[in-house]
Amino acid sequence: MKKIWTIVLIAVLLVAAFVLGLSLSRREAPVRGTPAGGPAAAADPGIDESEFAQGTVNVGPEKRQIVGIRVAEVRQEPVHHTLRVLGRVAADETALYVINAATAGWVMGISDVTPGAMVKKDQVLATFYAPEVLGAQQSYVYSLNTLERLKSEGTALPSQIDSVEVSIQQYRDALHNLGMSELQMDAIAKTKERVQEIEMRSPATGIVVSRNIYLGLKFIQGTEFFRVADLRRVWILLDVYENETQYLKPGARPRVSVAGRTGSFEAVVSDVLPLFDPESRTMKVRLEAGNPGYVLRPDMFVDVELPVTLDATLAVPTDAILDTGLKRTVFVDRGGGYFEPREVETGRRLGNMVEVVKGLGACQQIVVSGTFLIDAESRMELAAAGMTGSLSQDPVCGAPVSVKKASEAGRTAVYLGVTYYFDSEECRDAFNKEPGKYIGQEGDAAAVQR
Repeated sequence: MKKIWTIVLIAVLLVAAFVLGLSLSRREAPVRGTPAGGPAAAADPGIDESEFAQGTVNVGPEKRQIVGIRVAEVRQEPVHHTLRVLGRVAADETALYVINAATAGWVMGISDVTPGAMVKKDQVLATFYAPEVLGAQQSYVYSLNTLERLKSEGTALPSQIDSVEVSIQQYRDALHNLGMSELQMDAIAKTKERVQEIEMRSPATGIVVSRNIYLGLKFIQGTEFFRVADLRRVWILLDVYENETQYLKPGARPRVSVAGRTGSFEAVVSDVLPLFDPESRTMKVRLEAGNPGYVLRPDMFVDVELPVTLDATLAVPTDAILDTGLKRTVFVDRGGGYFEPREVETGRRLGNMVEVVKGLGACQQIVVSGTFLIDAESRMELAAAGMTGSLSQDPVCGAPVSVKKASEAGRTAVYLGVTYYFDSEECRDAFNKEPGKYIGQEGDAAAVQR
């Protein structure tokens, strides 16, 4: 008996729970005809839906808040953008010094400089012996002694002294062409003695970028020993896309910074025309920059930034545009929770902004966040209505137009036996005034033949 009462009690509790759940579900269910987004998503009786393009969707405020849909106004104003490019430091080829042999001989000594080492101007890099230099030294010393003797006697004519001085300068030029430095020639002029080993000195302050010499090397005329790059000024080479070269005009002054270092350098865009690299499909732009403290070294990577200000233009955030590859679409806020798809043509991309050249006007409200959700709703709307094949394109403003709605509103025009559909009466009137202006391949494709 006790078991029977227990079963009855459980059955009563189950029935009561079912009735209570049914009552609550009926109380919370939305009224038929009201969108799930809430009552505010219902159609506004003051809005004429026939003016909207096919694919327009209505989203209530609650749903907009949940998915994060944001709307912003399209403005025509100057666009400020910072062009950022990765650059590579290279030695200034106009300040690259090649040290090679002007005669045949043997290497007698080498300093401890290696590639990458910093050297000072007139620093000794190596010494060598060359028989040809010994003969030139002998003639130079003989002329020095002759000049000294003529001046000490005091009986020589001025023309004789001038002739000897000219000979001395010629011998100095000959020694210089054979690889002797001015400092060593001045030392010989003081001692009046020949030297066996000729000093090979650095022609400028810089770094050694190549070294091809060793002790005892027998060399011939033209053998290259060292390459020294003067790094007081360097080149910075940029690989930029073709559309970005318009901002890097000769004379522009971008800022250059090195990762991990404070401060930046100012560079100048060279007036040398950029070269096109067919492999990377980029333009090679050259900057020239000072190098205080020799911070910049060849083959280092640097960050280059150039502030760019463009004339007033229509620009929207990149997130506002749905780019399918074949077309680009934005959603225009038509009020009352309605969002209308609008095909646009884009121009330059400026950081996180994209220029719009056709399809939008200033002061229009567009969706800048949550466009993917609205696009999904729009596609579902088209699929449910079975209207995916009944869209036309306004030949004047380029907007997509519902053939049915445009026909019902009287926004049509017939030209040469072809019916055209329009997004607004203004576009229709403009077409009727000059139909030939808007008819072409684009217009013929947009038209629908009755």
